[in-house]
Amino acid sequence: MIYLASPYTDPNPAVREFRAREACRITAALIRAGRVIYSPIVSSHPLVEYGMPTDWEFWKRFDRDIIRRCDSMIVLMLDGWDKSVGVNAEIEIAEACGLAVSYAHPTALVAELHGTTTANAGHDSCLCADCTTWISAVKTATTPTFHD
Repeated sequence: MIYLASPYTDPNPAVREFRAREACRITAALIRAGRVIYSPIVSSHPLVEYGMPTDWEFWKRFDRDIIRRCDSMIVLMLDGWDKSVGVNAEIEIAEACGLAVSYAHPTALVAELHGTTTANAGHDSCLCADCTTWISAVKTATTPTFHD
């Protein structure tokens, strides 16, 4: 099983929503490509509506247990991934468990799954479910402001 690490926590709810949607998009693409994947953001983001916290301190116990059951980790390089307390801790846990850790930009990862290059992986030219959903979301959404 692959663990998908990606940043989430931010004071701006629009940033959290954007990050959750990207984690969902990439998780769906990986599942369609036949990968067995777990994304803590996909699993826990909906729980925020029910009063669950968004910080690493609360979720680290759960995520640590799941990482130990995984074979590898992909770090989704969304804006802020390298400053994320949670992502950095997840990487440390994965390395301590001997997991292979790879890093992927969302566009490059989708291009790889489609068997194309990043240069011609423009979402506007692809009609698969992942890309058409992404195009629709991008065309109708406002770009969130990211914080350090």
